[in-house]
Order: sequence, then C-alpha cells, then structure tokens
Amino acid sequence: MVLLSEILISMKRIEIVINEESLDDLLELLRGENVRGYTVIKKAGGFGSTGERDPDDYALQQNNVIVVLACEDEQAERVILAIHPKLKGFGGMCIMSDCQWTVGPAVSY
Repeated sequence: MVLLSEILISMKRIEIVINEESLDDLLELLRGENVRGYTVIKKAGGFGSTGERDPDDYALQQNNVIVVLACEDEQAERVILAIHPKLKGFGGMCIMSDCQWTVGPAVSY
C-alpha cells in the first residue's frame, strides 16, 4: 500500500540527548529558532562520551533527557546550526533523520 502524499509531509526528525542540567538552555535555544513543538523524555540512561548514565542509581543522580522534534528542512538546518556549537557543553549527541509527518493540525510544524 502506498500512502498518499496528501496525508504525509516530508520532515526532518531531530533527537537530542543531553544531561538534564542543560535542558533549560536547550529549550531556550529551540524557542529562539521558533520550534513550536517537541517532546521531552526525562531520566534517560545509556552509555556515551560522558560515561554511563543509570537513571535508577540513587547514589549518583546523573540523568539524561531526550528531546525529539520534527520540522521542515529549512528549520532543521537552523536548529542544527544553533545546536552544533553548544553540543560539547551540553555533553550529549544530536541525530537528524528523514521522517514522514502524518497530516493533522498544523500546530507544531
């Protein structure tokens, strides 16, 4: 089955994983780029450049957050250019990929 182009919009999906302490700075940066919608997933764990993050470790609370958003190509480019110089300070990673947005209310795209 081929989905009709009337119900899908080609977008970019951006996923950002940073330490929780940097979340407010990241959200301010996204608002500065007129991002109107995103999802924040708190208490994310994993292993990366900052070492292991275990959200269940009560002795050493070092939580990550995941911020997910979808936007059109031009806005995605602006977001990536704004995040890039700050990413080392945020201590995380940023991934961008192609995605398809199911057409609905145009609140966040």
